[in-house]
Amino acid sequence: MRILLVNVNTTASMTDAIAASARAVAGPDTEIVPLTPTFGADSVECNFESYLAAVAVMDAVTRYTGPYDAVIQAGFGEHGREGLQELLDVPVVDITEAAGHVAGLLGYRYSVVTTLDRAVPLIEDRLKLAGLDARCASVRSSGLSVLQLEEDPELTLKTIVREAELAVREDRAEVICLGCGGMAGLDEAVRAMTGVPVVDGVTAAVKLAESLVALGLSTSKVRTYAPPRPKHVAGWPLPQPARI
Repeated sequence: MRILLVNVNTTASMTDAIAASARAVAGPDTEIVPLTPTFGADSVECNFESYLAAVAVMDAVTRYTGPYDAVIQAGFGEHGREGLQELLDVPVVDITEAAGHVAGLLGYRYSVVTTLDRAVPLIEDRLKLAGLDARCASVRSSGLSVLQLEEDPELTLKTIVREAELAVREDRAEVICLGCGGMAGLDEAVRAMTGVPVVDGVTAAVKLAESLVALGLSTSKVRTYAPPRPKHVAGWPLPQPARI
């Protein structure tokens, strides 16, 4: 089984970290192929950058020429998953939704700890769109930018744990979701320091993608995610998808 793992930003070191986290939980017969977009922002923290990332991710996937069985969009709260589902005939899993679905299996309510405060509304919107908002106790900002997550690992962990503990104590959350792909790999440490289940959207997405492939299931093409109708789109940067 081959899974394409697509970072939403252009920072290669973050792609490497996300891939390492994914490979740590992937089955022995699963190959993780990390992709970094060729254009876009070095971190995605607002609507403009998120919409740009959506196009960049679709571009990266449709330009990949090898076979693959599933795609993971590794951006928390980002746009674009729906477009990928229209373009592809394999399962597409977004780490935001993967984290929310898994958290719902582990406790009554969950909270998300993310990066900057301006990212909070984007994540809230994506959870609402996915029908995962009813059991979300809160989305909390750590105050750290995406790129700051890599600069000082000790400070990053301390800040995430602080917000996670507040979510459990003040918001009555029972499960914590790490709300950024750049937080991949921190789940065990946060779990040990908070005493509650902590879900990393990247690893959750890997196991969900593997399960969908094993079950022989993929996106319905009956209505909402039917392939785009053939038409001329002037200046469109993507090649014609080969898998449709």
